[in-house]
Amino acid sequence: DVLISFPYYLGRMAESDSVAQVAAALSSMVGPLKRKLRERATLGDLSPSQVAVILRLEREGEATSAKLAQAEGMRPQSMGAIIQALQAEGLVEAAPDPSDGRQLILSLTAACRKKIKANRAARRDWLAQAIQTKLTSAEQKQLAASIDLLKRLAGD
Repeated sequence: DVLISFPYYLGRMAESDSVAQVAAALSSMVGPLKRKLRERATLGDLSPSQVAVILRLEREGEATSAKLAQAEGMRPQSMGAIIQALQAEGLVEAAPDPSDGRQLILSLTAACRKKIKANRAARRDWLAQAIQTKLTSAEQKQLAASIDLLKRLAGD
């Protein structure tokens, strides 16, 4: 009984090691790919916190500074400094809250939306160029086939 299960265990261990190696390789490649894509950013010299606020406003729509601070897990004073910097860059605008005049509703400016769109296009163009020049036709098909698998891993 022990002899029968031992080869099975060794086979499972080898499979597990292989999966662990794939996971390690994939994890180590995500960072450099993200850095390369980030290098193509055209939003300027924004801090990670400023970028997070812009992306949150884009994804979730307008919000108050207090709501943004809570969502980003930071003090309202810190969020105030971020918002001021984004307003100075012409990326965020504020309007009075119609239901509470003491509050300001923050939203992205048209110029910011245009920069976001250009930024994404630049990233896609770079990645498409890299895929086309660095991968063979067969490798491109292999990469395309893996997209659904990556989506499943990411939970989408």
